[in-house]
Amino acid sequence: MEIKQIRKRPALSSLSIGGATYDLFLEMQEGIPLKENTIALAIGGKLPVKRVVECTGGGACNTSVGLSRLGLRAGFCGIVGSDQWGEKLLTTLMNERVNVTPATIVEGETSSFSIILTLEGGERTILYAPGVNEHLHDVTFDTESIHSTDVLYLNHLSETACAIEDDLIEAIIGRPEVHLTWNPGGCQIAEGIDANSKAAILKQTDVLLLNREEALAFTRSTDIDDAFALLERAGPKHICITDGKNGSIGSSQGKRFHCPVLPDVDVIETTGAGDAFGIGVTWGCATGLSLQESLMAGTLNAASVVGRIGAQAGLLTTTQMRERLSHCPIRVSEIN
Repeated sequence: MEIKQIRKRPALSSLSIGGATYDLFLEMQEGIPLKENTIALAIGGKLPVKRVVECTGGGACNTSVGLSRLGLRAGFCGIVGSDQWGEKLLTTLMNERVNVTPATIVEGETSSFSIILTLEGGERTILYAPGVNEHLHDVTFDTESIHSTDVLYLNHLSETACAIEDDLIEAIIGRPEVHLTWNPGGCQIAEGIDANSKAAILKQTDVLLLNREEALAFTRSTDIDDAFALLERAGPKHICITDGKNGSIGSSQGKRFHCPVLPDVDVIETTGAGDAFGIGVTWGCATGLSLQESLMAGTLNAASVVGRIGAQAGLLTTTQMRERLSHCPIRVSEIN
């Protein structure tokens, strides 16, 4: 597939809304006890750890860093605590040229924190404390920053943070030039596509990102074709549904496309693969690539991330992305 040249123009501005988390990865030794797809940790026992890696993560943190590396003037709208983890999160964001002015720092409380047990083949189990992420609501939400933004990336929100949805809709209604990527999760998916606020967001969405299980749950469907049909009628311009090793399917203007995963990828750890995919698709669609090319960009970004520990180490730069797109070994096919 021939990749179109992107016109030279001022860098787009983006704002990622959602969580930031400090992640501690524990790479487990081979042979850790497993029982029925469950890690068996004996009470009072002790297990050796091969390696410990500290990283930053969380949906809005990941997507703002990823969009910054791809050349956008990225901003982060989320909550961090006034602790050592919050300081490291903000330092990472600023080192990645992410604007943290829209962020809120909560004094005397703990930042979101995860301990991630990683196994052979990239599988993992996450122990998660939401911390101050639950404080993202209409009081702390910086709606003013939306008015000067070209690309909005709405990540998973905690149940309390769903209160910002009405403010978000009000800020972008009547502004078709604003590109909105939405990756719903948790309470948003539980409410379903017919909930008033969800229906309103879907009508404003340029790129809707879900995995297969989320798409079925969001639409109350048991068949992925039915889920696609319901989502297409709900109004998003592009719909992208990932399905693990089966790749992804994108939908636009009544046409559907399948993008396979890259062959022979050495999977080290899978945390952040979904965010990396969404970053690539968003970058592609927002900068004028076709949906097929954007699916390829998301797939390349995700393949790079799973080859490193953590959600951000493998995120591609603009130069890397364009180079890999020009030599991409996969092809996107239209589904009849």
